[in-house]
Amino acid sequence: MTSNKRRVFLKGTLAAGTVGVAVGAGLLTPSQLLAAARPADAFAARDFSAAMEAALGKTDLPEGDIDITAPEIAENGMVVPVTVETGMGDVDEMALFVVENGAPFTCKYVLGAGAAPMFATRIKMAGSSDVVAAVRSGGNWYSAAREVKVTIGGCGG
Repeated sequence: MTSNKRRVFLKGTLAAGTVGVAVGAGLLTPSQLLAAARPADAFAARDFSAAMEAALGKTDLPEGDIDITAPEIAENGMVVPVTVETGMGDVDEMALFVVENGAPFTCKYVLGAGAAPMFATRIKMAGSSDVVAAVRSGGNWYSAAREVKVTIGGCGG
């Protein structure tokens, strides 16, 4: 075994052992280790409004202090980097939609207490569209949008 593989193996073993000890000591329960239930209705929705209704419970969101960082022109719609962050306080959920995609809902994050209200991800875009971020602050949903143009083969705009 090479030294790099040995190091990775030892790190993985140590991490798994630490989680096992924490579960055994009652510090972590299995429900804390599992992700939230998948919002199947939101992922199945083929219309932007239906996806928002299924994911957030509403469609009419006021604009909020939300920054969306994404390329103005994406040369490859298969991998579009997007970062969403906000300065609003008491943020407990964040979501992302691509209006013109066949399945507009891309992701939703439920934040724990003290978590920074931001996320970075890579999304697929079928074509040029508005990317809409939604943030729940103080029990109310707010949104912001940014247009991203997707070119075929990196040409045009």
